[in-house]
Amino acid sequence: MPEFPYARLRRFPDVEAPNLQAWDATDELLVARALTIAAEHGIDGSEIAVIGDGYGALTLPLAAAGLAGVRVHQDLVTGRRALARNAAELGVTAELGVTAGLGVTGFAEHELDAELLRGARLVLLQLPKGLAELEEIADAVARAAAPDVVLLAGGRVKHMTLAQNDLLGARFGQVQPQRAERKSRLIVATDPLPVPQDPPFPVSTAHPEYGLTLCAHGGAFAGDRIDIGTRVLLDMLRDRAAELAALSRRDGFTAVDLGCGTGALAASLALAIPDARVIATDRSAAAVRSARATMVANGIADRVTVMLDDAGSEIPDGSVDLVLLNPPFHLGASVHEGAGRRLIDAAARILRPGGEVWTVFNSHLDHRRALAASVGVTEQLARTPKFTVTRSVRR
Repeated sequence: MPEFPYARLRRFPDVEAPNLQAWDATDELLVARALTIAAEHGIDGSEIAVIGDGYGALTLPLAAAGLAGVRVHQDLVTGRRALARNAAELGVTAELGVTAGLGVTGFAEHELDAELLRGARLVLLQLPKGLAELEEIADAVARAAAPDVVLLAGGRVKHMTLAQNDLLGARFGQVQPQRAERKSRLIVATDPLPVPQDPPFPVSTAHPEYGLTLCAHGGAFAGDRIDIGTRVLLDMLRDRAAELAALSRRDGFTAVDLGCGTGALAASLALAIPDARVIATDRSAAAVRSARATMVANGIADRVTVMLDDAGSEIPDGSVDLVLLNPPFHLGASVHEGAGRRLIDAAARILRPGGEVWTVFNSHLDHRRALAASVGVTEQLARTPKFTVTRSVRR
């Protein structure tokens, strides 16, 4: 079997840079071990589930090895789009199609649900950053996969902790860390244990100081807490309520929480301005599921549209009056401003002339300059030791 061409994989439409690539040694180790396990135990592609595949470096090599119908879940819509592009480049179609190129069978995309895992005998997992996300995944595997399932998890050694082993041990009778190779390590978990009647997620917490209840699935940033940056922006929205009310009197007023996370900003705005049309969008499926639950918990599900999307790509140009933005400054485990800059450019694209973007960001970042260049005149509304809040008006 020819060696899989990992170097042909791209991250696009996610941020691409010289220090960012579409695969790592963990992907290669997971695939090699998975192929061995599948051969030894007679596991076919339809009995394999892949979770956390960044850009196709797990799914596509399995397909290239002739394993048909692999089920795959990716949290980020950018990863899903990259997988589709890489599959097309290499000649792989979704579902069970066969095309030219590598001439291999395809894969089936799923959310993190029972259909992804029902009857699965082998699950490949790129270990997530957060323990809550790992807890939700481990519970889902133990809940829905086959009794003889092998959970094959892997990560870079520098990001792995004993707490991950403990979480896996709460759902599996056998958890066996493997010897590190190429700065990566695999963990083999087997013998799923009985699970509680109800899944552990979503969780929810009331925040009476903001009149909000937040709900969160495991993969959502900050969980059901309100992170510090969001608190700073929420305080500013409350302090400037009169200005927001004036802005909302525009005909067809539409506001977007761009990169909404669990939906705190969108929910707060919808509660403050009942007639507003509010859209909450995030590229994370876990965030979107969380935000939808948040809207239900606050009784505003009929007034807030929650979308899984990348940088507002499905929102028409020049159609929005207000953008609320708390941009990330990490890409996976890497500190990188690229994701934030993409959201700033997206805000500029979707705003109407005279529309505004209210942004909170870590004060050490150069986002104010980027906002001024991309959106228009930008003023500082507040500054704390860690965060800056700005208002930019679309030129």
